Amino acid sequence: MRIDITRDVFRLAQAFTISRGSRTEAHVLTVQISDGTDTGWGECVPYARYDETLDSVTAEIEALPTALSRAALYDLLPAGAARNAVDCALWDLECKRAGKRAWELAGLQTPGPEITAYTLSLGTPEAMQAQAAQNAHRPLLKIKLGTPDDMPRLEAVRAGAPNAQIIVDANEGWSAAVYADLAPHLVRLGVQLVEQPLPAGEDDALIGMERPVPVCADESCHDRASLPALKGKYDLINIKIDKTGGLTEALALRDAARAEGYGIMVGCMVGSSLAMAPATLVAQGAAVTDLDGPLLLAEDRNAPLVFDDAGVHPPTAELWG
Repeated sequence: MRIDITRDVFRLAQAFTISRGSRTEAHVLTVQISDGTDTGWGECVPYARYDETLDSVTAEIEALPTALSRAALYDLLPAGAARNAVDCALWDLECKRAGKRAWELAGLQTPGPEITAYTLSLGTPEAMQAQAAQNAHRPLLKIKLGTPDDMPRLEAVRAGAPNAQIIVDANEGWSAAVYADLAPHLVRLGVQLVEQPLPAGEDDALIGMERPVPVCADESCHDRASLPALKGKYDLINIKIDKTGGLTEALALRDAARAEGYGIMVGCMVGSSLAMAPATLVAQGAAVTDLDGPLLLAEDRNAPLVFDDAGVHPPTAELWG
């Protein structure tokens, strides 16, 4: 098989800011795998938080043998962006060879739309209130926090969108003491969930701590090997296919986590509809879906995902799977 890798850039609709910095573009890798007749494709978003760069992920993929299968891939690459793009491209290739959709090959029920969160960029309280008001019609808003000035921002968002459900992503930016101090205010403001309040590796403080707002593991959870260390700390896990290293492990992680009693959130990096497409299968029945990457873009792939009042819809075969 032939593996081709391209670097693609998608302009964002507006500057997107989290506590780690701002961006105006999404830089992704597109992988195409061809057997000479059919071609499958996938996308990944290398993430600096996990020591990934466009160059390092490209090198990982280029080192792969040309004879590939999804089963063999898991002995060749670790969980992460490189394996994700290749795994998803192999799924797409299998679908085209078989003339079936990905959910059929996976033995899943036909997927439907799922309500997705819409992420507000970090800014001044005034700017975030304006963003919230502009998007108050959306049923679920996500707020990026993790700074010393979080409460004014949260109050401002609630004022701008009094009826929307709100989830909060602290991006590892709080301490146990800060979370304990903020928790009553999160309850008062109707926050439904908090993602990764403490740094990964420093989250033992969550054991035995009262969690009046459910806490979701993000940076602390990558694949099934992460689950034993999460016990007693988290109520949900955030599954991102760029962390799991593809759809194959994401589906396995979802099943394993549910069996251990965790709620499921399905999230994303900032990428195109191609990056979100496989994740729509994982998101079926999830407690929280956060696949808003394409909504943040000024441009997208051909045959992009459909977003409407029912949520994000599964991909057409023209896009993926």
